Amino acid sequence: MTPEENKNFDKIIPIDIVKEMKDSYLDYSMSVIVSRALPDVRDVLKPVHRRILYSMHELGLSSSAKFRKSALVVGDVLGKYHPHGDVACYDALARMAQDFSLRYPLVLGQGNFGSVDGDPPAAMRYTEVKMAPLAAEVLRDMEKETVNFGPNYDSSREEPRLLPSVVPNLLLNGTMGIAVGMATKIPPHNLGEVMTALIKLIDEPEATGDDLSNIVKGPDFPTGGMVFNESDIRHASGTGRGGVLVRGEAEVVDEEKIVITSLPYQVNKADLIVRIADLVREKKLEGIRDIRDESTTLADTRVVIELKNTAYPQKVLNSIYKNTELETVFHYNMLALVDGVPKLLSLKAILEEFLKHRREIIIRRAKFDLKQAEAREHILLGLKKALDHIDEIIKLIKKSKDVNTAEANLIKEFKFSELQARAILEMRLQKLAGLERQKIEDELKEKQALIKYLKELLGSEAKILAVVREEFVEIKNKYSDDRRTKVVRAAPGEIKTEDLIPNIEAVLVVTQGGYVKRTDPSEYRAQRRGGVGVVDLDTKEEDFVNLFITASTHDNLLFFSDRGKVYQIKMYDVPEGKRATRGKSVMNFLPLAEDEKVSSVLPLKADTKTAESIMLVTKAGVAKKVSLESLKEVRRSGIIAITLEAGDELLTAFLVGPGDEAIVATREGKAIRFKESEVRQMGRSAMGVRVIKLKKDDRMVGAGVINKEAKTTANFLVVASNGYGKKTALKEYKVQRRGGSGIKTAKLTAKTGKLISGRVVGLEDSEIITISKHGQVIRTALDEIPALGRQTQGVRVMKLRPDDFLASLTCL
Repeated sequence: MTPEENKNFDKIIPIDIVKEMKDSYLDYSMSVIVSRALPDVRDVLKPVHRRILYSMHELGLSSSAKFRKSALVVGDVLGKYHPHGDVACYDALARMAQDFSLRYPLVLGQGNFGSVDGDPPAAMRYTEVKMAPLAAEVLRDMEKETVNFGPNYDSSREEPRLLPSVVPNLLLNGTMGIAVGMATKIPPHNLGEVMTALIKLIDEPEATGDDLSNIVKGPDFPTGGMVFNESDIRHASGTGRGGVLVRGEAEVVDEEKIVITSLPYQVNKADLIVRIADLVREKKLEGIRDIRDESTTLADTRVVIELKNTAYPQKVLNSIYKNTELETVFHYNMLALVDGVPKLLSLKAILEEFLKHRREIIIRRAKFDLKQAEAREHILLGLKKALDHIDEIIKLIKKSKDVNTAEANLIKEFKFSELQARAILEMRLQKLAGLERQKIEDELKEKQALIKYLKELLGSEAKILAVVREEFVEIKNKYSDDRRTKVVRAAPGEIKTEDLIPNIEAVLVVTQGGYVKRTDPSEYRAQRRGGVGVVDLDTKEEDFVNLFITASTHDNLLFFSDRGKVYQIKMYDVPEGKRATRGKSVMNFLPLAEDEKVSSVLPLKADTKTAESIMLVTKAGVAKKVSLESLKEVRRSGIIAITLEAGDELLTAFLVGPGDEAIVATREGKAIRFKESEVRQMGRSAMGVRVIKLKKDDRMVGAGVINKEAKTTANFLVVASNGYGKKTALKEYKVQRRGGSGIKTAKLTAKTGKLISGRVVGLEDSEIITISKHGQVIRTALDEIPALGRQTQGVRVMKLRPDDFLASLTCL
């Protein structure tokens, strides 16, 4: 190594690369946090916004000035204070003029500054700007040494490190920023509410966060909308963090269309419309015929969604809320710089920090005004003294050879200060007039009164706060306006799948082979009794319909199996199918064993009385009651509802209440009516008691409940396998003790066949649907089936094809 190289080597300082990377990244992080991403809690401006406003202030672009090109402002800001990209600077300037981005815009714009549809602003050479009236309140008293100044990026001039804002912009317009390792997100609020809260905090320093939340009710977004749940809002404003549900306003008009009149904050209207259209195209959102944007301005947002005649408007609206940004959550993260340090702040903490800021501004302004007033008083005292000795002073000046000599002589002879002597020499002769002398004396009294007031102000904390309060009242009276965002105290509740599905009547079809489907009842047109019906579903040759019940789509369905187990799903969980489709295997929804079959389905409505019990009846003539409460929560794998003897199967299940009666029918035409109290309530694992004595080849085929209203008005409907049926008044069935052989309910012959079902039908039942083994279905008015005696055969309800027979019936 040469001596020269050795000399240079000695100048190299070894540095640990890990430490250097850590220190450099920390410096970078703090620069981003303090100088770019996070706002100061006092004026709530990021450096670029502060520099834009100060530059416009220097250019004289007040609210009363003429508009000037945006390019002029951007160029001035970049050249003097902000040596960054012009696009970023112009974007910041344009956002300050957007009434859909800021609740209270600080810049007035002329030209295209973008839209809520995501359209960008026009180029800066086309648009023009000036400051909004509220921006003057952000810059008020800037010239009175109220804030500190520091050198700009090249030390060629001074720029403010803070603006002396009279308004708490952090809450009025909110802010968003992403720094390194931290972020801030603060919603905008209503000016009138915020200023009232500040006034209350001055009047009552001990006011709690809840007290202030009673005044500042919640966010007030520029785009309107609705915010929900007072407790969520209070938690977020009280802790600085939390989520608040926000929805755009929408209403159903004449059951024909949905009209959206406002949007959640920062939701792009055009993207929202595209999203709704995509959902319609993907078949995830049904019932929409057309969608169009009729909006003219932000204040007149109007998106019209035309609905089909078959649509359920509220369900469509719920689906839009659930699947689009028309409902969103605004997550508070109220992080701001306090004395240059990032801190998470509550609503009260932000207001308290702003009060400290305003107090400091008032003190600095008062000191500046006092200094100026005392300086002017000093000059006025000199002028007054000079006027009292004007003749001697004129002679002295005339004798002096030059201005400097005259100034020295005045100081020596009359004890004037340099400032007073200079002011006397600059005094015009017009001041010698009587009225002019009086003006000096009046101004002197005024300055002396001002000095006295300012000294008293600076010596009294109460008077300083009184001035702060007075300015807050002035701002409130001058700029407050009505809320745009509605606050709904209660939470709307989570939109569940159930909220997206119309609560309508549907028919549930279950086949002997284990296929299930849900069908619209209108698929089955009404026919006169004796018709051949229509084909219901494409069953396999050996399969036939076993159960055919009606329920609402929101009902819980209890599926009872022939083994005595019970399973539970919602009606809307069953896939919808057309009349002629087979449906899906029930094994897709219920974990049935290989040889286990569904024997009964009991729909439970939300308003079902918990005092009611479920009566279970088996084919062997055994029955028992279990409490409804014990079957309210059925696990997915199912639970035991009744323990069966060998060879027995569960036939049906129905609800019974205190004072009700039950009636059962057998395949051979026997029936027995008994009080529900004859069958006591038992645990789920109990076997039950005998309700009817059956002959060797007989079995149970039907059962029903007779409630208090039905005892005098209802009938017992029985249907035989060859398509015959009839109604019989319940009064023809005397109440017996359970366990007997029963009485005849129908005269059965080869023509009628054996009974396949028996049902209690009341005034609320208007039609029946019967279905045959081969899938033929007929829907018949109940009035067309005559009421006949117990000993009769009945009339033809459905004309069956050869080798076909009735499988089941249901009542609508």
